[in-house]
Amino acid sequence: MNLHQFRFVREAVRQNFNLTDAAKALFTSQPGVSKAILELEDELGVEIFRRHGKRIRNLTEPGKKILEAIERILGDIENLKKIGTEYASSDQGNFVIATTHTQARYALPKVISEFTKKFPKVRVSIQQGSPEHLAELILHDQADIAIATEGLSKVPGIIALPAYQWQHIVVVPHGHPLLQKKPLALEDLVQYPIITYDVAFAGRKKINEAFARKGLIPDVVLEAIDADVIKTYVETGLGVGIVAGAAYDVNRDKDLEMLPAGHLFGTNTTKLAIKKDAYLRAYTYFFIEQFSPTLNKKLVDQALSSSHSIEQEPNEYSI
Repeated sequence: MNLHQFRFVREAVRQNFNLTDAAKALFTSQPGVSKAILELEDELGVEIFRRHGKRIRNLTEPGKKILEAIERILGDIENLKKIGTEYASSDQGNFVIATTHTQARYALPKVISEFTKKFPKVRVSIQQGSPEHLAELILHDQADIAIATEGLSKVPGIIALPAYQWQHIVVVPHGHPLLQKKPLALEDLVQYPIITYDVAFAGRKKINEAFARKGLIPDVVLEAIDADVIKTYVETGLGVGIVAGAAYDVNRDKDLEMLPAGHLFGTNTTKLAIKKDAYLRAYTYFFIEQFSPTLNKKLVDQALSSSHSIEQEPNEYSI
């Protein structure tokens, strides 16, 4: 058996069992991929894939165990490469952050600014997407870390670390009647059209649950993945906005006012995720601690060695 066979098996699964797509992704031929997988099955004495005719449909039970072993082997090989790179050039490389728009727009600028001052030779890139997409990027070694509020803690193969806590706010135009409601109640809020996040983003689940507990049905007229889009439509008068607290800037959002809403929707925890068994370079540890000072190298290494996410909340609180 050889590493090419392992990569072919892994890519076939990643490409939803389409060998043609797997071959394209690995810049080789489909017959070559098919032959290599068959040879590996012959050597192991078991079928890795269930087949219907010439097409593979799924993994067999032993195939699932074989894939787990292949993932570990290829992961260790990638770590060996990273170790070599670490000692050959510890202050340069590529660093990919997978995150949501809210994190990229409001939480990361200051951290990345400090990071690039410390490691000017490291090329930083940001990949944005839904939490589910971010998890896939981590699992497929297309990103070094992922940052999001939802969707990272329960993904097999990923370790999620609590980074910081935040609460929602309500944003309205100057003079809006809700500004007279202190404290703001859900019964007040439900009287107006609402603009907020898409269901996969920024604590939207907690917003839905809060209204449901009161038996209220909000009129959500617009959903977005981008707090700036939400605020823009609030400014037009389409409705009142519910956004992450960090998304409001009194200097930039001069046409809007905000009301605290943590007492309505609770506290959210943004998670920083890394792949289980990942080898982290020195600059990755630096970034993690700059993003969340509670996540020092010792704590991160403990999570990696135990292969378990950290459940306790971060000490520092931020909206």
